[in-house]
Amino acid sequence: MRRLLLILRDQLNRHASLLTDADPSRDAVIMTEADTHRGPFPEHKQRLALSWAAMRHFRDTLREEGWTVHYDPAGAPSQNKNAAEFLRLHIAEHQPERVCVTEPGRHALLREIEATCDASNVPLDVYADRHFFVSHDDFKSWADGRKELTLEYFYREKRRTHDILVTDDGAPVGGEWNFDDENRNSFGRDGPGLIPDAPSFDRDETTEAVLELVRTEYADAPGSLDHFRWPVTPAQAEAALDDFIEHRLPHFGTYQDAMWTGRPFLYHSRLSAALNLKLLDPRLAIKRAETAFQSGHAPINAVEGFVRQVLGWREFVRGVYWRYAPEYVEKNALDATHDLPDFYWTGDTDMRCLQDCVEQVREHGYTHHIPRLMVLGLFGLLYGVDPRQMNAWHEAMYVDAWEWVSVPNMIGMALYADGGIVGTKPYTASGKYIDRMSNYCSHCRYEPGTATGDTACPFTSLYWNFLHQHQETFSGNPRMNFQLANVRRKSEDELDAIAARVEAVRTHAEQGTL
Repeated sequence: MRRLLLILRDQLNRHASLLTDADPSRDAVIMTEADTHRGPFPEHKQRLALSWAAMRHFRDTLREEGWTVHYDPAGAPSQNKNAAEFLRLHIAEHQPERVCVTEPGRHALLREIEATCDASNVPLDVYADRHFFVSHDDFKSWADGRKELTLEYFYREKRRTHDILVTDDGAPVGGEWNFDDENRNSFGRDGPGLIPDAPSFDRDETTEAVLELVRTEYADAPGSLDHFRWPVTPAQAEAALDDFIEHRLPHFGTYQDAMWTGRPFLYHSRLSAALNLKLLDPRLAIKRAETAFQSGHAPINAVEGFVRQVLGWREFVRGVYWRYAPEYVEKNALDATHDLPDFYWTGDTDMRCLQDCVEQVREHGYTHHIPRLMVLGLFGLLYGVDPRQMNAWHEAMYVDAWEWVSVPNMIGMALYADGGIVGTKPYTASGKYIDRMSNYCSHCRYEPGTATGDTACPFTSLYWNFLHQHQETFSGNPRMNFQLANVRRKSEDELDAIAARVEAVRTHAEQGTL
């Protein structure tokens, strides 16, 4: 055997250079379902089912094309404990001249693969992941010499580089680079109304077999399979993209930050899982959105908001992860040490926002970005949850969370544990923000505008206490001046009452009675 090609479960890109450079008559593919989450928490049932169903369809496609694929399924008596051990055994069995792998999305896994090949005395070729727009060298060239890594500047440069939503002279289409001011609407009292739902996909024999495997052999894993509707092939992913462009993109921008009880998806695309498994090419997604704008089907604020997520934020956080790995995952700039409350798993809390958002995660393995950042992430920030626990929960429970994207989003953006690498300020807010962007507070026993007393919203009490406790840390950040000035206006008696309420919140959270 000339080369052994290791394909990981989030590297399902048929056009990866690892495969296009190989020869099916002389090279072989190896794949294992054993490389599941390495953190302290078991993975969500839908996360397991999605990745394994997608892997098995990918395996079958390769075999139909004439590839030899050695596949290690979950639940098999011979299944190995992890990808590195699986690789070691196949090196010993096949004695390849070289091992090839597309760069993993986890720094530690890359080092394990390198160590395995070194110990087996076989050369390793690590291919760049050309699924992405921006290479590591490109990001380094952009980042080197900058005092701060600011998404906005990165995003504008990449728009110009890739000729996306720009005029012939390099100006932004629509006259602005950023339409965020138009993209922060709530639904108001009447709610979102009827929104066309995303498609469901027929479950073939392969997908049904995986669902049954997870249902029976992984019954103790968190979450539910009842609402499994994710695309598991490139064709299904493209169909999901087309459906989003046709039915939800036109209003996506305006309402992308809005939330509503029992409505987890709203106008969102739900394409992140397919993108992060590499079932969907981001270039195709952006091209379809651009075409929707050019044809008059979708307005510029919607299309720019979508492009910003795919070309801007997604590429930016990947660059940040690899620039600061492996230390990034250990960052804890605010010295947060509290354990993750049990209601992140159960949803058992009187806080209606957290109750609903956790239930979305349990049912779908997903929430859109605002519940992640400004409900689940915000509570973790204000409460002082240990960043590693929070990130491990996120990677275990979300179908689209892989270390390269989860760490900068959760440890950086949500918890500010990186001290300002990803975000120029912590994304702090009180219960009033949640009240403004959703209907959660209208059904909740807690009062979003109140910080003290038994009915005070825990978010609001924690918010003021958080700002008070970290005044010195944030005093040099001009973007925090307004919030800190409001804290300083509070009397000592009021701050003491807020602190007492926070202690009560912590006690109730630990006892499961919040």
